[in-house]
Amino acid sequence: MPTLIKHGKISPDSYVEIIADEAGLVLPEGDILLSLNCFNTHRAEVLAHAGRKGVILAPDEFAESIADVVSQLDLVAIRFPSFADGRGYSTAYLLRTRYGFRGELRAIGDVFKDTLFYQQRVGFDAFVLASDAAAEVALPGLNTFSEVYHGSADNEKPLFLRRNA
Repeated sequence: MPTLIKHGKISPDSYVEIIADEAGLVLPEGDILLSLNCFNTHRAEVLAHAGRKGVILAPDEFAESIADVVSQLDLVAIRFPSFADGRGYSTAYLLRTRYGFRGELRAIGDVFKDTLFYQQRVGFDAFVLASDAAAEVALPGLNTFSEVYHGSADNEKPLFLRRNA
């Protein structure tokens, strides 16, 4: 079972990832997580679900595709297929700043200690670590640096404006 870090702590994951088949979609009670394609195919049924709802975005799926429903989602998970693929950073930043998403923003896939600080800066507050990453080793990655120069989703003011305030 993958390790979830949420709000700086190792946490249990209450979400069940749902895979639809030819027979249709069967939603269990509780919290659900679906691919964007599955969500779009069964949108009304998913939005009517009593539990918390989440959508997984692949690297080639953009924040705009769920902009109209972000207020109805509790979780958006963004997949990082490899360390070198940075598209998820832009998606996370847009969800937080342009589309006002306030729910859980989760990084999944190739996520490890060296990426946590930067992912947190653009708005991620939860991380499912790569299968070979140890949570106890990765946790300090959230605090790799004590100060940052540029503004981002976690603090829009650059350092020179914070110093002059």
